[in-house]
Amino acid sequence: MTLELAKTPSFRLDGRRALVTGAGRGIGLAAAAALAEAGAEVTLVARTTREIDAAAAAIRARGGKADALTLDVTDIDAVRKALAARPPYQVLVNNAGTNRPKLLPEVTLEDFDVIMGLNVRAAFFVAQAVALRLIEAGLPGSIINISSQMGHVGAARRTVYCASKHAMEGFTKAMAIELAAHNIRVNSLGPTFLETPMTRPFFANKAFRDEVLSKIKLGRLGRLEELTGAILFLASDASSLMTGAALVLDGGWTAE
Repeated sequence: MTLELAKTPSFRLDGRRALVTGAGRGIGLAAAAALAEAGAEVTLVARTTREIDAAAAAIRARGGKADALTLDVTDIDAVRKALAARPPYQVLVNNAGTNRPKLLPEVTLEDFDVIMGLNVRAAFFVAQAVALRLIEAGLPGSIINISSQMGHVGAARRTVYCASKHAMEGFTKAMAIELAAHNIRVNSLGPTFLETPMTRPFFANKAFRDEVLSKIKLGRLGRLEELTGAILFLASDASSLMTGAALVLDGGWTAE
């Protein structure tokens, strides 16, 4: 008798188009490079043309397929027009986001509007635009909303940021329910604090660094490359049964 073994799904993305927002640096750039390495044709989106042109060129130099699209994702009309003019994207890494850490009494209306405008409003309508194009084309897809461990807990100096990421967790679940009929999956990815050029100055403050490390059970900051496996998992058929879920890469922060 021949024993039939389960097949291992592929993490490859050959023939699929992927859109990554906030792709000029940090998580977005790491995601774009990983998706291209897995065979996807990647479009890098950001406001800074120089950064995404250089990033796309570096990906192409490594043998990947990549192009750059200069776009301010808070301009919803511009997003809709840009996506309407291009073939649909089967993968979205909805990564563009911001934060202005402040204690509650110091938060201004402008702080609130900037954080919520990018982290919630823009992210919501980018996902909507990508999903509508997929529905029109009758294609399946995977939307990956880059959230945060702060979408699951609270923290001082992050009232508005936590509100924005909790909101993202909510619309991730609700979108997943609506889009399941179209075979479009929607999940969130929640990293802990990462060591990046942008965060390095914050961690020069010993008190802040010690506070953060005391909550990360693995006792260290995350690295960008530690997110790319999860991104490929969510983008590919390896996660074909997963939708409306949160994948948290937090070194154990939220376990307590």
